[in-house]
Amino acid sequence: MTVRVRFAPSPTGHLHVGNARIALANFLFARRHAGHVLLRLDDTDEARSRPEFAEAIMQDLRWLGLAWEATFRQSERLDRYREAALRLRAAGRLYPCFESEEELRAKREARLKRGQAPVYDRAMLRLTQEQREAAEAGGKRPYWRFRLSAGAVAWEDLVLGARQVKLPAVSDPVLIRADGTPLYTFTSVVDDLAEGITHIIRGEDHITNTGVQIDLFAALGEASGGKTPAAMRFAHLPLLTDSDGGKLSKRLQSLSLRTLRRDGIEPAALAAYLARLGSSLDPEPLPLAELAASFDLGAFSASAARFDLRQLLALNRRVLHHLGFAEVASRLPAGATEAFWQAVRGNLDLLREAEEWWAVTDGDIMVPAAAPEDAGFLGLAADLLPPEPWDETVWKRWTEGLRAASGRRGKALFHPLRRVLTGAEEGPELAALLPLIGRPRALARLRAVVGEKR
Repeated sequence: MTVRVRFAPSPTGHLHVGNARIALANFLFARRHAGHVLLRLDDTDEARSRPEFAEAIMQDLRWLGLAWEATFRQSERLDRYREAALRLRAAGRLYPCFESEEELRAKREARLKRGQAPVYDRAMLRLTQEQREAAEAGGKRPYWRFRLSAGAVAWEDLVLGARQVKLPAVSDPVLIRADGTPLYTFTSVVDDLAEGITHIIRGEDHITNTGVQIDLFAALGEASGGKTPAAMRFAHLPLLTDSDGGKLSKRLQSLSLRTLRRDGIEPAALAAYLARLGSSLDPEPLPLAELAASFDLGAFSASAARFDLRQLLALNRRVLHHLGFAEVASRLPAGATEAFWQAVRGNLDLLREAEEWWAVTDGDIMVPAAAPEDAGFLGLAADLLPPEPWDETVWKRWTEGLRAASGRRGKALFHPLRRVLTGAEEGPELAALLPLIGRPRALARLRAVVGEKR
């Protein structure tokens, strides 16, 4: 059996890290098992779905390095959903309802006051044909509920282990709105059956939905002679929390892939982090092919995983440190050379920080005032600055001469020079940086802090 999975976002906004983790899990699982990935855009909600969000989702997935074998939109398959609904109606599993939202709310409140679970009472199942005709004659249009089976639905979850949903504790779900629009619970099952999906990998918040959909899978399979739930496996990844264990949902907008990309997170770092977040394997900056080879749903914990931006930044730093000049040249400041990249990449958390170091080597910086006890030393440093041409040995030659002339060593020798030459307390090795700064610029900065003219 060829593995077939799907990632099914709704194009109502940008992808965030929670979505991306599910997309990545589907992709890596499929690649591990030489399977296929389908991208399904759940866009039947016309009021909220936008073409620009659909395009943005695909752009973000490609930026992350993901690919898929086919794409389709649910809005293109409305005829298929209507046919499936007719089969369920013929089988007696789909029934019309006419209660208003106010009536349903009153029923829920009454059940709660009696100490009962707020489950739909199936009153509309007792509706006679005459009552239905009278309601429709009065201008009401029915919405349609799926009659759940009795008992419980159980499955062996590939992440969470044994799971079950007691269907009598769940309200019969609405599958078709009064305006005829099909809802996700229904359309997802119809498409998963039609596309031969073998594994459904999604978030833990879908547990109850999975129980309902397994019952719906069976009902549609029986109505059409198609597949049964036994042909599908389910995996539910625990949801992400923030670094303090709180809900991540409030911060998801700031953690959209678009925002992380703008802020300078590398796709390889994000993919490597999300691929193993919550599992027994440590995040490593590996290519997607290697991440897929080691991907194992059984390695994920049943507990919530903590998304920590500090860990992501640490991984981003490791990725940047190993990127070659050709891989980043187009994203560096105009004129940046390979020597510049080799000099600064070991000190970057985000690629955009390269702009700050480009200003150090090829522009103007705010030179901090020298401490009174350093003024004489920096004047001596200006006097002993070696003549050009400069190469990678100039820093050693210069500081050895300064050490002999001043008697300074260690931090007292190096730190004042770094502050004046770079405007920073720490940073790339000056042995590599100083030749890029050049003698005229270095001399001007030294003289500026000791009050001498250029």
